[in-house]
Amino acid sequence: MSLTKYQFRAQFRCTNESCRKTYPLHQVIYSCSSCGELLNVEHDLDSLKKIPAEEWKSTFESRFRSSQFPNASGVWGKKEWVLPEIKEENIITSGEGTTHLYDASRFAKDLGLKSLHVKQCGVSHTGSFKDLGMTVLVSQVNQMIADGVPIKAVACASTGDTSAALASYAAKAGIPAIILLPANKVSTAQLIQPVSNGAIVLALETDFDGCMAVVKELTQEKSIYLANSMNSLRIEGQKSISVEITQQLGWNVPDWVVIPGGNLGNVSALGMGFEMMLELGLIQKLPRIILAQAKNASPLYESFKKGFAEFSPVTAEKTLASAIQIGDPVSVKKAIRVLKKFNGIVEVATEEELANAAAKGDLYGLYNDPHTGVALASLLKSIHSGVVKQGESVVVISTANGLKFTEFKLAFHEGKIPKVDDTLKNVILPCKPTLSGVMEILGKHLKKT
Repeated sequence: MSLTKYQFRAQFRCTNESCRKTYPLHQVIYSCSSCGELLNVEHDLDSLKKIPAEEWKSTFESRFRSSQFPNASGVWGKKEWVLPEIKEENIITSGEGTTHLYDASRFAKDLGLKSLHVKQCGVSHTGSFKDLGMTVLVSQVNQMIADGVPIKAVACASTGDTSAALASYAAKAGIPAIILLPANKVSTAQLIQPVSNGAIVLALETDFDGCMAVVKELTQEKSIYLANSMNSLRIEGQKSISVEITQQLGWNVPDWVVIPGGNLGNVSALGMGFEMMLELGLIQKLPRIILAQAKNASPLYESFKKGFAEFSPVTAEKTLASAIQIGDPVSVKKAIRVLKKFNGIVEVATEEELANAAAKGDLYGLYNDPHTGVALASLLKSIHSGVVKQGESVVVISTANGLKFTEFKLAFHEGKIPKVDDTLKNVILPCKPTLSGVMEILGKHLKKT
């Protein structure tokens, strides 16, 4: 189907219902100049509704994993729902998205679920879901530069994955990238990515929230463009996860989606994706959401326990799930709105719970980063409490590739994480270089048949 005869438009709009001021997408702005609230990208739904739901489905199906530019990307295969007015020559893509939906059917059976899938967003160019948002942001910056907007660099604060994605996409576009990281709080695999891509990397003696405060000040200089998730262009790319999940399930919606939460942009993004599909008739219901936080960095959980009546930032303590070690999330108001609309809950995982859950998932063929461990632990606790019912369907969002957290895996199996379940540990067994030596060990470890 050709959509060229249709005109689709998008703009920034203030999220404050009593304000609702709008701004063009080429304006360098991240929060409302009138009331200070964050912005959303708002689409002209009336024009999108001119295309019947079944035609949108068939269009997205035909583009999925296409070899034709830019549809090799799961994000740009949905261009009309993301950045409808961008010129294709300014799109910066590395084939992000179209990640597989891992069918953990044996795990689901053992948990009493109808189905359990893990959306492997870490199977991406830089190894995390951040690629989905960064392709949109850097492409829009590329378009703005082409249109004469005087941007000389892009910048972000990061706990690792955001910096890797920004550095890579900026390098592909030829735009300088500035990275602010908390010193000694980022895994080696994550740290070396922006360094290798030629970014200006600064290690600040603070935590992520401290880095975020500095980058907000830095990007008040309009020639340095902010690339953190408070910039709603990032959310536009990440919302494609919702559409992909639904498409991969045959346009069916799971009962639950479990999402690790740090700065809380991802839950906002997935919520917006499901809302857009519902509004345009592609789905008939919304899933419920479990927002999963590490207990050592769980300000939203504390708010949830009080019915979201109030929210107070915290000083995040060290957690194995370093990417979500955030005590003052910028997207908290957006996240609370989504959780309320989706009848969502917030759950937490201790360090031993997230480590055990990640290791348990691995025994079903996964290879989970610690943040997915937080999500799996929150799911297990929700099943145990009866919130998630037997026979329900669940999709867990895996945000990053487990290979970026090799130290975490080694520490677990070498017994360096305290209080974990010893039965989940697996050690390498020394063996004599003979068949009899091998058989002796196998005789002790293989089950008798």
